[in-house]
Amino acid sequence: MALADPDLSDSTAFITGTTRGIGKQIALALADRGCNVVSTGKTTDDDDSELAGSIEQTAREVRERGPEALALELDLRDEDRVEAVVEEAIDRFGEVDIVINNASAIQLANVADLPADRFDLLTDVNVRGTHLVAHAFADHLAGLDEAWLLSNSPPIVTDRSPGKAPYAWSKLGMSFITLSLAEELASDDVGCNTFWPVTTIDTRATRYFGLGTEDDWRTPEVVSDAVLEILARDPAECTGNSFYDEDLLREAGVTDFSAYNVTEGDPAPMSARLFAPEFERED
Repeated sequence: MALADPDLSDSTAFITGTTRGIGKQIALALADRGCNVVSTGKTTDDDDSELAGSIEQTAREVRERGPEALALELDLRDEDRVEAVVEEAIDRFGEVDIVINNASAIQLANVADLPADRFDLLTDVNVRGTHLVAHAFADHLAGLDEAWLLSNSPPIVTDRSPGKAPYAWSKLGMSFITLSLAEELASDDVGCNTFWPVTTIDTRATRYFGLGTEDDWRTPEVVSDAVLEILARDPAECTGNSFYDEDLLREAGVTDFSAYNVTEGDPAPMSARLFAPEFERED
């Protein structure tokens, strides 16, 4: 097994939702490979919050690894703020060649049970937020020799999702924007892809919403390792794909995923089956 270890020392990544969980782990994994990080999210050091983590804390941990970091408070529902932080990130680093749409709102509910304001939250943060970030960065990325735009969202494999339709619509919308951008930037060597975990990942949201038990979860490292596998490729050739983390890691030679498991259990593919109920792992 030889997991990808790309040299990202000349790169800068703009990542949404880095205060904790998957976003923070991706930020630190990229920093370990020399990548500068723009850490964005809503939780700051100044917040009176019981939640662990902040954009500044992630930035400090990035700097401890050597690269530079910039912490910028960001509510993805605020179009003006999205444009402002993108401009500030580019002004600070000159080039931002990796953009990762990770931040997301979640609520699994039937159509009849989800009020309009919660539907708006899912839509505004997930699909509209992805659009705003992609819109703000598109011309900049197209002007670089090589660049990436990745989204933490699932393959588009269904036209219905009973019991969670509003959430599914918003996550599939993230993928639709990203994969469409792959075609729009096809001549500019920008690799636009989505990545999605096969199993549920141990995050605050997973625990808060009771999405399984620890036996069902893997750690965020399985996702960050999968992202590194993408970033080790040529963006001109690797674009327009929807990747599952397991598939990327199996291609790298991983046959035993137990190191990623929260317990000694064998996690079922719950995350993949959120949108593809018939999903089965390949033998």
